Amino acid sequence: MPINSSFPYPLYLVISERDCAGRPLLWVAEEAIRGGVDIIQLREKEMSTSSFLKQARALKTLTDKFNIPLVINDAVDIAVAVEAWGIHVGQQDSAPLEIAEKFGDRLRIGWSLEDINQLESPQMKAVDHLGLSPIYATATKKDTITEWGIEGIRNIRQNTDKPLIAIGRM
Repeated sequence: MPINSSFPYPLYLVISERDCAGRPLLWVAEEAIRGGVDIIQLREKEMSTSSFLKQARALKTLTDKFNIPLVINDAVDIAVAVEAWGIHVGQQDSAPLEIAEKFGDRLRIGWSLEDINQLESPQMKAVDHLGLSPIYATATKKDTITEWGIEGIRNIRQNTDKPLIAIGRM
């Protein structure tokens, strides 16, 4: 079962080194926090595990300083190692039920929704919040299945009470 169904984080930042336009990731993250970001997800797709772990530890130190939750994308082992607030996984990653079985008392679980029919999946029992990406197509995430749009968000909202995270060219 989900740890907590409340999600008091209206401004959610997904960050990667590549997307920081040459600026240091920790600097960008701190500026975002000072600008009002409530929660940060570290998403590194092109980094070695050891580099990702090192970066996650440094970002966790920063987020702890500001009392901001840290979510790790895809890498459950790194999320556990840095004592992250949560993990976000996609349809091709570790299954939410498996994560909850091992770490449900330690990690909140976010899950990327690619198709509205996935709301009927048994995995939903272990999911704390849903990522909807993209709302509109974006060059930063090219492997998406559904461009949700505003009507898509409305439809999902009518079919689940899980917190929704809207991502991508809003």
